[in-house]
Amino acid sequence: MMKRRTKSVSFDAMVKFFMHNYGIPTKKDIDKLLKRLDRLEKSIKTAAGTRARRAPRGTEREAGASPASASDAVLDIVRNHKEGIGFNELQSATGFGEKKLRNIIFRLNKIQKITRKNRGTYIAA
Repeated sequence: MMKRRTKSVSFDAMVKFFMHNYGIPTKKDIDKLLKRLDRLEKSIKTAAGTRARRAPRGTEREAGASPASASDAVLDIVRNHKEGIGFNELQSATGFGEKKLRNIIFRLNKIQKITRKNRGTYIAA
């Protein structure tokens, strides 16, 4: 019997095979990722530059200016109603959806900014 000569495999081909099978990124892959990151950072910077900035917390708002957040808007409305305000009245005054408003009320109650007078009625703490 005659021995068959096998084709020799180059070291580079073997390394590429293992890198591909085990999902190890190559320099080319990393360069592509870096280019994508640069594009994303650039687009974020341009988007951030066009957006209006919000006033820092603790600063007084001008009369007639809208509140800085949805929670602040709900809290302002509750504070304006000394005897308490119902959920439906809050929803119509703010225009927020039911889920969003329930989450805001939960958070404000948790940090003790508002208290529950009775079911569905809230007063400022």
